[in-house]
This record gives sequence, C-alpha cells and structure tokens, in this order.
Amino acid sequence: MKADVKDYVVEKVKEMMDSFSCCQEAKAAGQSWLNAVGTDKEAEETKKLIAELEQDLMPVDTLIAFASSEAGAKLFGEETAKNVAAHGEEIKAAGGKYCDCPACAAVAAILEKKDEMV
Repeated sequence: MKADVKDYVVEKVKEMMDSFSCCQEAKAAGQSWLNAVGTDKEAEETKKLIAELEQDLMPVDTLIAFASSEAGAKLFGEETAKNVAAHGEEIKAAGGKYCDCPACAAVAAILEKKDEMV
C-alpha cells in the first residue's frame, strides 16, 4: 500500500473508531489493523478490515427500515427514530446510498480506497 493511501486510511480508521456510532466489531477490526500497520500482518489485517467494514456500512434503505421499526423506536426513542427515518429519506432523495453518521461516513471513505489498499 502506498504511503499516502496508508496515511489516509489510518486517519479514517481513527476517525471511525472515535465516532459515537461505531460498532464494537468495527472498532476491534480497526484496532487490529492499526496494530498491524508496518508489520508482516498488515496485508492479512487489511483484508479483515475491509471485510468487516463492508458488512458494517449501512445502506440507507436499511437505516430507514430500522428507524421506522419498533426496534428503532426502542433504541433511539420514538421522536428521534422518526427524525432518523426522515433523514434517511433525505439522504436517499439526494442520491445517497448509505447512512451518513460519522462511522459510516468514515467507513465509506475507507472503502473508496479498497482497491489501493490490497
């Protein structure tokens, strides 16, 4: 991986991990990858990181469906769930494909570099 790509991904992985919306699995994959940077494990951990992030990036339709569900209302609270669903509709109407929370935004940025990472 070229140094500029590596530096960019390191920055975005840290941004992802620091965000309130990052799940534990993504944090763990991010930390494992950061620990492996510059070692003989880097290539292996890069593949694992990409696989995890591809699973974690939330499509906007999934966001809308979850926020509109009973489970979404329980997690967010009824009013916030309605706002999240409405925001998801705005993202979709603007042509967005994924959730734009801080974690998903960082994940999307990382995955844009996927071909340069492996």
